[in-house]
Amino acid sequence: MNELVVLFGGGGFVGRYVAQELLRSGARVRIAERDPLDSFFLKPLAALGQAQSIRADITKLDSVERAVAGADVVINLVGVLKGKFQDLHVTGAANVAKASAAAGVKRLVHISAIGADPAAASNYARTKGEGEAAVRAAFPGAAILRPSIVFGPEDDFVNRFAGLISRLPYLPVIRGKTLFQPVWVVDVARAVAKVALTPAGEGKTFELGGPQTFSMLDLHKWIADAIAHHPTFVEVPDVAAAAMARFGFLPLAPLTWDQWLMLQYDNVVGKGVKTFADLGIEPAPLAAVAPKWLVRYRTHGRFSLNAA
Repeated sequence: MNELVVLFGGGGFVGRYVAQELLRSGARVRIAERDPLDSFFLKPLAALGQAQSIRADITKLDSVERAVAGADVVINLVGVLKGKFQDLHVTGAANVAKASAAAGVKRLVHISAIGADPAAASNYARTKGEGEAAVRAAFPGAAILRPSIVFGPEDDFVNRFAGLISRLPYLPVIRGKTLFQPVWVVDVARAVAKVALTPAGEGKTFELGGPQTFSMLDLHKWIADAIAHHPTFVEVPDVAAAAMARFGFLPLAPLTWDQWLMLQYDNVVGKGVKTFADLGIEPAPLAAVAPKWLVRYRTHGRFSLNAA
């Protein structure tokens, strides 16, 4: 019988791609969401009886216990960029790990982020690090995946910049020298499915970055070329950006103080860590896939000259 995989956060950006990889593999998928309606769009992709949705809140242990009952594999994709960091990244992650261990789950996959560190200044990175520790304490054999910035048709990073670049003659750039390794959401999903359905990741931590490293400014310029809009980029001095971030907003580019703290560090794969290569996956570069959906930001969309 095919394994039953419980997917927390399956209706989100990364979750929808992970769900598709699992369904293609033949696994049975139980998608756990606070609002099951958020995942109903995935059901037409499944064979009859292959997918189901269940209401679950990872901040409530009894809710998690019901969701993982009878599961072979559990995947936790839940995360936020602002808001309830402690509740979701730490308490929620611990609940998933404890419930999975108690239910006798064979494998647990926990999605964290590059830069996760219990000693980090930013709440996001700190709680991600604390969440990893909580998962390891409750389920030592868990696989932990730390992606860099994830891009895809529904992302809120590359698309946000593309939207601004397509509309504005001038655009502020914050921390233009900070480095990123943007990673395609499909490649992340393939990695998640690999460690979920095989023993390849048991007890291991992987950092997932794309094959190219961009500075923030270079990423803006790449997007500008891809959508054929070329505003004037204005690099904002750190002193000014930090002052405005204190108020939670930078003109034309929302920025919280926590996000400002995160931008003080490069978001790239570390040295000597396990990566896509250890999973036999060759990640795609931004240029190979992003123009297919970024074309909508061109002045005449797919009818513009040199559209992808």
